[in-house]
Amino acid sequence: MDPWLMVGAFAVGVVVGLTGMGGGALMTPMLVFFFNVPPLTAVSSDLVASAVMKPVGAGVHLRRGTVNLTLVGWLCAGSVPAAFCGVLILRAFGQSEQAQESIKVALGVAILLSAAMLLVRAYLRLLERARTRDGRGEPLPQSRPDRAVRPLPTLCLGIVGGLVVGMTSVGSGSLVIIGMMLLYPGLKASQLVGTDLVQAVPLVAAAAISHAIFGDLDVRISLPLIIGSIPGAYLGARLSARLPGGWVRRALAFVLLASGLKLVGVPTDVTGTVLVLVLFGAPLVWMVVRRQLGFPAFALTEHRRQRAAESGEEGR
Repeated sequence: MDPWLMVGAFAVGVVVGLTGMGGGALMTPMLVFFFNVPPLTAVSSDLVASAVMKPVGAGVHLRRGTVNLTLVGWLCAGSVPAAFCGVLILRAFGQSEQAQESIKVALGVAILLSAAMLLVRAYLRLLERARTRDGRGEPLPQSRPDRAVRPLPTLCLGIVGGLVVGMTSVGSGSLVIIGMMLLYPGLKASQLVGTDLVQAVPLVAAAAISHAIFGDLDVRISLPLIIGSIPGAYLGARLSARLPGGWVRRALAFVLLASGLKLVGVPTDVTGTVLVLVLFGAPLVWMVVRRQLGFPAFALTEHRRQRAAESGEEGR
C-alpha cells in the first residue's frame, strides 16, 4: 500500500469532517492528478472509500434526531437505481483512451458544478439570515411536517444525484443538499445535513457495489483510501467546532475550481488567469453582496464576536 495515498486520503477526510462536503470532488482528482490512476478506477475506488466513511456521520445525526426519514425514502427511491444506471452508462464508454478522456471531462463538469453549489449554498444561508433578522421580514419556519414533502420533485432530485454520483463519484453531498435547500427552505441546517448524510449512505453503497461488479475497482487503491480517510474524517469532525468553517469552505471552492478547470482541459495559462481573478475578485463581490443585504462587509468570527460582546464593543 502506498503511504502517500493514505496521507492524501487523511487530508481529504479532514476536509470532509470539517465541512461535510467535498469527499468525491477532492479524492477523485487527487487520484487522477497526483497518483496517475485511470479516471474509471479513481471513481470506483473513491466510491468504495466513501461507502465506508459516510455511515459514521449518518449515525451521529440519526442519534440526534436531525434526519427527515420521509425525505430520505423518496430521495433513495430515485438515487439508488439511478446510481446503478450511472455506472452502466459509464461502463458503456469502455476502456479506450478516448473513453477515459470523456470520463475525465464529465468529472470536471461535475466538480465545477459542485464548486458553484458551494457558492449558492453560502448565498442562500446569507439570504436566510437577512430574512430572519429583526426588522427584515417574517422568520422562516424552522421545520416542516412530513406531509409537506413533495414526492415527485424529491424523486427527480434523487435520480439526478444518483446518475451524477454513479458516473463521477461527485455530488452525493454538494448537489443533493443544494437541491433540498431549494425544495425545502424551511428545513433547519442540521436537518439538511443529517438528511443528506443518511440518504448518501445507500446511494454511495449502491454506486460502490455496482462499480465493484461492473466497474474497474482496485483494492490496492481502495484500502489505503479507507485507512486514511476514516481517522481524517473523525479528526475533522472534532476540529469543526473550533475552526471557522467559512474559510475552509472558501478554500474548498477554490481548489474545486482549479481541479475542475484542469479536468475539462482548460489550458494552464487560462486556468491561472481565472484563479487569480477569482482570488482577488470574489472577496470584493461578496463584500458588495453582504452590504446589499444589510450586513457588515467583513463577518466577525464566533470567537471575535464573543470577545466583542464581553468587552461591550460589539455595538460600536
